[in-house]
Amino acid sequence: MLEKIIILDFGSQYTQLIARRVRELNVYCEIHPFNKKIQIDSSVKGVILSGSPFSVRDANAPIPDLEGIKGKLPLLGVCYGAQYLSHYYGGEVLPSSTREYGRAHLQYIKDSNQLLSGISAHSQVWMSHGDTIARIPDNYDIIASTADVKVCAYQAKDEVTFGLQFHPEVYHTTEGLNILKNFVVGICGCEQAWTPASFIESTVNSLKQKLGNDKVVLGLSGGVDSSVAAVLIHRAIGVNLTCIFVDNGLLRKNEYAKVLDSYKHLGLNVIGVDAGQKFMDDLKGVTDPEKKRKIIGRDFIEVFDAEAHKLQDVKWLGQGTIYPDVIESVSVNGPSATIKSHHNVGGLPETMKLKVVEPLNLLFKDEVRRVGRALEIPSDILNRHPFPGPGLGIRILGDVTAEKVRILQDVDDIFIEGLKSNGLYDQVWQAGAMLLPVQSVGVMGDERTYENVVALRAVSSTDGMTADWCHLPYEFLAKVSNDIINKVKGVNRVVYDISSKPPATIEWE
Repeated sequence: MLEKIIILDFGSQYTQLIARRVRELNVYCEIHPFNKKIQIDSSVKGVILSGSPFSVRDANAPIPDLEGIKGKLPLLGVCYGAQYLSHYYGGEVLPSSTREYGRAHLQYIKDSNQLLSGISAHSQVWMSHGDTIARIPDNYDIIASTADVKVCAYQAKDEVTFGLQFHPEVYHTTEGLNILKNFVVGICGCEQAWTPASFIESTVNSLKQKLGNDKVVLGLSGGVDSSVAAVLIHRAIGVNLTCIFVDNGLLRKNEYAKVLDSYKHLGLNVIGVDAGQKFMDDLKGVTDPEKKRKIIGRDFIEVFDAEAHKLQDVKWLGQGTIYPDVIESVSVNGPSATIKSHHNVGGLPETMKLKVVEPLNLLFKDEVRRVGRALEIPSDILNRHPFPGPGLGIRILGDVTAEKVRILQDVDDIFIEGLKSNGLYDQVWQAGAMLLPVQSVGVMGDERTYENVVALRAVSSTDGMTADWCHLPYEFLAKVSNDIINKVKGVNRVVYDISSKPPATIEWE
C-alpha cells in the first residue's frame, strides 16, 4: 500500500504548493477538502492542515473533523492550521496589532525539537496572516519565535502535533523544505520512495490489470500531458491503444506534420485527421470568444467521435487529466468561476459512452515532465510550452479567417523559433502571438501602409495559476519585431504585453 501524507485544504492559495514541496521529497501526498470525510488507514503517515483566507474567529470559519487524527497521527498546522489547533484546543487567537506579511527571521529556536532540527539561527521565514496566536493551550510548548511573533511555532507536549505560524512551503522561507522534511521523513517516517521510476512501474502494472485486453482510444494534442499518458498506456497494452491527432486548422505553423512525425518515433499507433476546413467553415463570422471556444470544442468532439467509431470494440477513453484538475473539481469552494470555458475532451465520455482511464491524475505538471524524462520521451515534446486547445482561434481577436491564420502562424513561428535559437525558450513558461483587431498607419519604403498589429506574449509561471511577464532582452525583442514586420505581409506594428496574471489572463480571449 502506497504510504502518503494527507493535506486538508482550507482554501489557501498555497495548498498546492505544500503538496508539491512534499512531493519534492519523493513522498506521495493528497489534498482533500477539510469538509469531506477522509479514509484514515495504515497508508496515512501524517496530516498537514493548510492556511486559509478565513480567520478562526469568523462565524463561518472552516472546522475540520480531526477525530482519528489529532493525538493519533503526526499533525502539522500551517498558518490558519496552526491558529485552529491553538484556538479550538484552549488557546486564544486575536487580530494582530499590525498585519504580519512578508519576511521575518527566527530569533528563538528550540533546536532540540525534531521539527526544527538543523534549522539555522536567524533563519528567514515568510509570514502571511492578519491574526496572531496570543496564547497557546497549557499543554503546548513554544519552539520558535521572531522579534514580533512570540508564538511562531509550537508543539503539543503529549502528542506529535505541531503548528507553524509561517509558511514553510514558499521559497521565501529559506529552510522551509528542511522543516517539511523533518516532519514528513523524520517525524512521520515516510520512506521517500515516490519517484518517477516507481510511479511508472506501479502505473503500468495497474493499467495492465485495469485494461486487460480491452482497447483504448486517446486524443493527442502534441503537448506534455497527453503524450506522457499515451506512452504509459502503450507500455501497458501496446497495439490495443489507438491515438487520434486532430488538425483543427488552428495549430502552429507546420505543427501537424511535426507532431505526427515525433509520435511515429515513439512507436505509437497514431491516426492523423485533417479537419481544418470544417473548423474554419463553422467559425466563419463568429467574433465572441466564448462562442469560438464552444464551436471549436464541439467540432473536436464530433471529429474525434467519428474517427473513433471507425475502430472496433473500443471500451476506454484515455485522457491526460493531471492532479490540479482533480483538485479543482473537489475544491473547498467548488470549481472556480468560469473565466473561460476549458477546451479539452471533457464532453467525450458522455458522447461516446466509454469508461475513462487517466494515468496522470495523481501528478502535478512538473512531475509529469519528470515521468516523461524517465520514459525517454523527446525533450521537444516534454519542454513544449502549453498551447490552448482552441489554438490560434483564441489568439485571433475577432473573426477567424484563413488569411488571419496564415499571418498569425508566420508571426508565431518567427517568435517561437527566435526564442529557441537565442536560448530563451526554456526560460519561458508560455509564449505566443495575438493578432489584434486593430490596424495602424506605417511607412514601408516611401509608401504609407495601413496594416495589422500583433502583440507578443511571454510569461514565467509554474502552473499557470499565476504568471508574470518575461523580461526578454530588448535586443531580442527588437530583432523579432524587425523580422516580423519585414517578413510577414500584412503586419506593420509589433507590441509586447507586459501584463501579469492576475489581473490579466495569459491568453487574450
